[in-house]
Amino acid sequence: MSFYWEEYLQEVLISETALQEKVKQLGQQISEDYKGKDILLLCILKGGVVFLTDLMRHLTIPNEIDFLAVSSYGKKARGSTGVVRIVKDLDQPIYGRHVLIIEDIIDSGHTLNYIVRNLATRNPASLKICTLLDKFERREIDIAVDYTGFVIPDRFVFGYGLDLDEKFRELPFIGVVKPGMSFE
Repeated sequence: MSFYWEEYLQEVLISETALQEKVKQLGQQISEDYKGKDILLLCILKGGVVFLTDLMRHLTIPNEIDFLAVSSYGKKARGSTGVVRIVKDLDQPIYGRHVLIIEDIIDSGHTLNYIVRNLATRNPASLKICTLLDKFERREIDIAVDYTGFVIPDRFVFGYGLDLDEKFRELPFIGVVKPGMSFE
């Protein structure tokens, strides 16, 4: 049986089983660290949605969710140039709240740096970061990440919320894109 995404897939980098086990571990660690606290899970759209929904199923503490969407101007082929604007802001104030940013992938760090600086001005009780994937070797700005699923090599990846030209977010694994493959 052939799938529509196979022509774009070079290899599976992280299997569905490995993803689900890591998300469960992160949920347990976050639940322990935030025991006795009510947290706001702040998902960065669109890529973080799949990770968020699976992660919250493993939390054993009270939590709420909100969403933030940002856009990077002058996008490079892979990653942000650092010029960021908020496209969809939060629906609720975060003053005095324990906020955990849920991110799909950290690359250069420009976008997340902007988000953290912006949210810090809103005076949350705490502000931490949980990322599924960290391309640490591509980091241009130092970002303190509190919870990391996987540190991955500098490869263009898709699946499990991450897109290839807005497609394939639904895949249950993280795959590496074949060089030169795109819909554009």
